Amino acid sequence: MAIQKQFLLRYRGDGHVRFQLPEPACQAEPARQLAAKLVELDGVRSVHLYRSQRKLSIRYHESVCGFNQLAVRLARIVAELEQQGLFETPLADKAKKSMLNIGQRLRKTHVGGWFREKYQAGRETLQAAKIVGKLGVKGPKALIKDPEKATIDFLNDVLVLYLIKTHWTRITQEWLVRPFVYRYEWMALFYMFFLLVRSRRPK
Repeated sequence: MAIQKQFLLRYRGDGHVRFQLPEPACQAEPARQLAAKLVELDGVRSVHLYRSQRKLSIRYHESVCGFNQLAVRLARIVAELEQQGLFETPLADKAKKSMLNIGQRLRKTHVGGWFREKYQAGRETLQAAKIVGKLGVKGPKALIKDPEKATIDFLNDVLVLYLIKTHWTRITQEWLVRPFVYRYEWMALFYMFFLLVRSRRPK
């Protein structure tokens, strides 16, 4: 498909037109040459090419260069730049876009969703573990004084956080709604907290 067909006219007024540009035309060198060649045309007053917005604004004197003449000249300039290969996407960019497309398709599959869910759970658990590590270990002195107890306390906190996070949906949607039906689960939860608090008591 010729790149000229991807130039979309967005606005046409008296001596002023705006185009929406395709992405290849907004690369540094093609954009520079396109703007430079347009400014050289008779009747063109100013050319502004906004690469980030992919917009091309041209102001011209209609008495010297009508809209149809401007459109024909623009098409010729674009065709020349296309023949020079300036609109070709670099191989690195093509590979990057290809990898992004593969990643997007993978995220839409069941396997991708499973990996995303496990990754999110692991990241949240790790963040919680960092917080617990800061709160649970009473400074470097505790670690130096009794490294075994400090390590055990930290691992116990991580385990408790992981168990709560894993069962959080059931706790909020089932256990709280029917506490008597899930009384044994509540007993196990309270006993787990009892053991956690008991392990923190100073000897």
